[in-house]
Amino acid sequence: MKENYAAAAGGIKEKKAWKVNGFFALLLVLMSLTGIGFLIWAMVMGPRLLWLKLTGLILLSLLAFVLLCGLVVVPPNVSRVITFFGKYSGVIRESGLWLIVPFSNSKKVSLRVRNFNTEKLKVNDDNGNPIEIAAVVVFQVVDSAKAIFDVNNYEEFVEIQSETSLRHVAAQYPYDSFDENVFSLRSNGEEVSRQLKEELQARLAVAGVEVIEARLTHLAYATEIASAMLQRQQAAAILSARQIIVDGAVGMAQMAINKLEEEAQLDIDEERKLNMINNLMVSIITDRSSQPVINVGSMY
Repeated sequence: MKENYAAAAGGIKEKKAWKVNGFFALLLVLMSLTGIGFLIWAMVMGPRLLWLKLTGLILLSLLAFVLLCGLVVVPPNVSRVITFFGKYSGVIRESGLWLIVPFSNSKKVSLRVRNFNTEKLKVNDDNGNPIEIAAVVVFQVVDSAKAIFDVNNYEEFVEIQSETSLRHVAAQYPYDSFDENVFSLRSNGEEVSRQLKEELQARLAVAGVEVIEARLTHLAYATEIASAMLQRQQAAAILSARQIIVDGAVGMAQMAINKLEEEAQLDIDEERKLNMINNLMVSIITDRSSQPVINVGSMY
């Protein structure tokens, strides 16, 4: 998929369009209008050289009209894509008043940084559980020509591809995992966001759009299974905690017996070892305070 998008991204590329300072052209327009006014006054004052005055009037009027048709205003953080009778001429990024080839067509493209919030999508995670997920995508147009000519509507293209990429990435990971070696949507948000940004950038390169940031804004189980999955999470958390406690208790019991045998030089038989291990395990694992039983006689 990435290769296909990369190949498509090699179409029309942004280049600089021909332009001249628009204030110089505006000065010529004012001079032409002044000349037109003078010729009209001369025609009213006398009929001498009427054809010459009329010719000058027509030429000055055409010059002013042509120059006015070539003036464009470019605001800050906006580019204009120029086409001349259907042929791509280039892009103007510099703000100000410019004179371009007269009778050219120009389209505005915003270069501002924008963000897009996806809708809450219902997706099945890697375990097949339905989840709700949403993300925010921060993007900016970096190639105005691609944004205009290579896709039909680049803003709509960003929205659709963002939701598509989010669905694809969400389906690759489980919602949650108690195994530290397994990535999950809830525990590894940074890695998931990084993958979402990379995949989305590969999809949006054809539209001349740069993805600045992509992050998850909403993550939850679907409503119909939220209660059941909460109980499952609680049970899994308790089981995981108990497993850690048992592992620690076994280690502590083993360490206690080894220290008694090595440092105190006690010769403890197997039955007493089992009894000691049993008491230590009960004391460590139980969630209530233990009540000691004092043995006043022999255990035999």
